[in-house]
Amino acid sequence: MITGGTGSFGNAVLNRFLHSNHFKEIRIFSRDEKKQDDMRNQLKNDKLKFYIGDVRDYNSVERAMRGVDYVFHAAALKQVPSCEFFPIEATKTNVFGTQNVIDAAAANKVKKVICLSTDKAAYPINAMGISKALMEKVAVAASRNLTDTVVCLTRYGNVMASRGSVIPLFLKQIQDGKNITITDPNMTRFLMSLDEAVELVLFAFEHGNAGDLFVNKAPAGTIGDLAQALKELCNADNEIKIIGTRHGEKLYETLCTREEMVKAEDMGDFYRIPADNRDLNYAQYFSEGEQDVSLIEDYHSHNTVQQDVVGMKKLLSTLPLIRKEVFGEDVAQMPG
Repeated sequence: MITGGTGSFGNAVLNRFLHSNHFKEIRIFSRDEKKQDDMRNQLKNDKLKFYIGDVRDYNSVERAMRGVDYVFHAAALKQVPSCEFFPIEATKTNVFGTQNVIDAAAANKVKKVICLSTDKAAYPINAMGISKALMEKVAVAASRNLTDTVVCLTRYGNVMASRGSVIPLFLKQIQDGKNITITDPNMTRFLMSLDEAVELVLFAFEHGNAGDLFVNKAPAGTIGDLAQALKELCNADNEIKIIGTRHGEKLYETLCTREEMVKAEDMGDFYRIPADNRDLNYAQYFSEGEQDVSLIEDYHSHNTVQQDVVGMKKLLSTLPLIRKEVFGEDVAQMPG
């Protein structure tokens, strides 16, 4: 079952599973009947089953999860500005919704739940990141006490060209002949494709133990270079207008905190961060502090491998949106 299954990630992971013989049935759980209907008509696959519901409603989640072996929990409120203005709504979906998913999974003896998180959960400064950070804590706390169900997590950065991201916005502004609006040209963001996000989640699916958090290594670049790369790909001469940072935006994003890097296991393309399974007997920890924390730097979009304009043009040229809208290729666009 994929919660939030009609979104960008749900569509991408579905493409991997739909023709696999490992899964007899795939359930799409979401609250948007229009997107479900679009997906149903587009894919026309008997293996797909659709469930209308909301992760905020435990009963709807529990009923949809009966007989399920694995859950990919992608349902979330994830736009920074809307969460900033409606933090309680973010909490209801991202925190309580996640608890409902895990409780329903435990009740139905689901084998594994993979929860999707975001780089904004590391050192969070906005409501979206804070709600996702608490979601991670909820998942790790639950993982300590479950015997039949493994709960693990993934954390990844901005997915290029996903719904609500800057690449579709910049592209539309270019096509409409408008100014390209940039909050801060020196702001850096991790650069990940949707396929790379799926690879991370599938890695967690195969290798995750209870409470594990998986992070993938990714390059980054500045928003200014991203806009310039898009301009050059489109042969456009639109002006770039600096509008200032939005509510809750960071100058750079962190994928692993210093405290996590101390215990992170390097797995090649990924970091594995095991759960902290100490108990509430804190006295011993005051005399056993982690000296390494002060010596290690967190892993963020300012200190990872940086892509320049040329590198970004190569990355952008692989995206289905760019191949269709800029190069005119006949590329199937996933809904959401």
